[in-house]
Amino acid sequence: MKKILAPSVLAADFGKLAEEVRVAADAGAEYIHIDVMDGMFVPSISFGMPVIQSIRPCTDKVFDVHMMVEEPGRYAEAMKKAGADLLCVHQEACRHLNRTIGEIHSLGMRAGVAINPATPVSMLECVLDQVDMVLVMSVNPGFGGQEFIPYTLKKVSQLRKRLEYLGLKTDIQVDGGINLGNVRQFLAAGANVIVTGSAVYHGDVAANVRAFMKEFEEFQE
Repeated sequence: MKKILAPSVLAADFGKLAEEVRVAADAGAEYIHIDVMDGMFVPSISFGMPVIQSIRPCTDKVFDVHMMVEEPGRYAEAMKKAGADLLCVHQEACRHLNRTIGEIHSLGMRAGVAINPATPVSMLECVLDQVDMVLVMSVNPGFGGQEFIPYTLKKVSQLRKRLEYLGLKTDIQVDGGINLGNVRQFLAAGANVIVTGSAVYHGDVAANVRAFMKEFEEFQE
């Protein structure tokens, strides 16, 4: 499957956010990963629709919006208007997950579903044929700069095998603690959309993006 880099702007310099987004996109990143946090589902608070809307003109790359909020379906229409292309909601945060996925699709966005490290892959069995992407969190969500939890690699592998058994070519995204030193472990497990914050936005952004793209090109499945 096609390998996609999704730099997380949570690690970017907010004082020049538009420029940081543009540099990563121009260097080869196909997705821009945007973490929305409400201080309820996760302890942190990040940003919302006005910020997303303000950076939308910077690039035509996919805005991959990760909703770490309670009952994210409430904001689906507003996120669409702000510029989201792919809206990813947490299984743990949706009372009626099927309904939320349907609402996202009805608004013309792609739908993703995320699971926390301790949530088993089996919890998604009933919606695997409805989503465009599954995000396996490799850290507990809410803070950047954490080390990935090793057992999440097994979850990625389990999920890829299940998707293949069902004949689905659904994207698997991973997020948390991923860097140039461990990214091939996630690719080997079956992930194809890689979220990384610090490993892109700390240092030379363009060079860091190109380094990840090189890893993708050289990786042999």
